[in-house]
Amino acid sequence: MRLLFAGTPEVALPSLRALIDSEHDVVAVLTRPDARRGRGRTVHPSPVAELARQEGIEVLTPRSLREDGVAERLAALELDVAPVVAYGGLVPANLLDVPRHGWVNLHFSLLPAWRGAAPVQRAIIAGDEITGASVFQLEEGLDTGPLYGTLTEAVGPRDTAGDLLARLAESGAGLLVAALDSIAAGTARPEPQPADGVSLAPKLDVADAAVRWADPAMAVDRLVRGCTPAPGAWTTLPDGGRLKLGPVTVRPEVEDLRPGHVRAGKHEVLVGTGSSAVALGEVAPAGRSWMPAEAWARGARPDGFVLGADGGGA
Repeated sequence: MRLLFAGTPEVALPSLRALIDSEHDVVAVLTRPDARRGRGRTVHPSPVAELARQEGIEVLTPRSLREDGVAERLAALELDVAPVVAYGGLVPANLLDVPRHGWVNLHFSLLPAWRGAAPVQRAIIAGDEITGASVFQLEEGLDTGPLYGTLTEAVGPRDTAGDLLARLAESGAGLLVAALDSIAAGTARPEPQPADGVSLAPKLDVADAAVRWADPAMAVDRLVRGCTPAPGAWTTLPDGGRLKLGPVTVRPEVEDLRPGHVRAGKHEVLVGTGSSAVALGEVAPAGRSWMPAEAWARGARPDGFVLGADGGGA
C-alpha cells in the first residue's frame, strides 16, 4: 500500500523504520515544522524528518493541516492509508477520507483508557500496573475510533515515562505494521471501543509537575516518574529557586519528617511527605547540571530546609 507516515518525535521512529522495512511503500512523511531544540535553542528538523530525508522520502511540514494546498497535495499522492504516531496536530475532518483507507493511529494506552496527549505519563501517575498500545481508525472524536488491535505492557515499579514509552514505541511498531498488513489483505475487522473504562490524558504542563509534599510518598514517587523526562518534576527551595527532581525512592521506615522537610545525611537526602519520607535521586538546581542529591547537599547544606513552602509544591 502507498503510505503517508505522520509523526514527529523520536518515539515515532521505530514505527517509521518498521514501515520502511515492510512490504508497504512510504511515499511521503508528514511532520511538524523545524523547531528550536537543545541548550543552544538552534533550529532543527524533527527526528522523523531527519530519518525520512536519510531514506530519500519526501517530507511535508505544513504549520497547519488547514493550510491552502495541503488537501490537494495529499490527494495527489494517491494514498491508501496514513499511519499516525505522535504527529502533534489534529487531522481536520476534510482530510480523514483522503487516503482510501483513512488514517490509522498508534496510541500508547489500552483504549478507551487514557485518551489524549499524555497517556503514558498519566498511567504512571495514576499507579496503573498494566498499560499498553492500541491501533485504531482516526475519526473526528478524540481517540475514539474503532480498534484494529492492542497489546499490553507491565508498568514496572521504577519505570519512568521515558522508559515505558520507549518500550511501547518498539512493540507498538509491530502492532501498527500488523494492522496495515491486515488492511492490505482485506482481513481487518476493526471493533468499536468499549463504552466502559474511558479516561482522559490531557497534556502535562510545568505546573502539573510541581511536587506536592503533603501527598503520600507513593503519589510523590509516581508523579516524579510520570514527569520524567518531560515536563520534569520540580520543587521550590527556601530562596524561591527551583530544584529539578529525578526519580525518588520511598523510605517507608522513615515517618518522622513533616511534608517538605529535608534531612541531609552523608549518603542520602530525605524529604518528608504526607506519609513516609522519600530519598532524592538526582537533582538539578536552576542553571546547573544533574547531580546526585548528596553532591548537591554538600554545597547547599539543605538540612532543615522546607521544600515547596512558597506554594510551588507544598
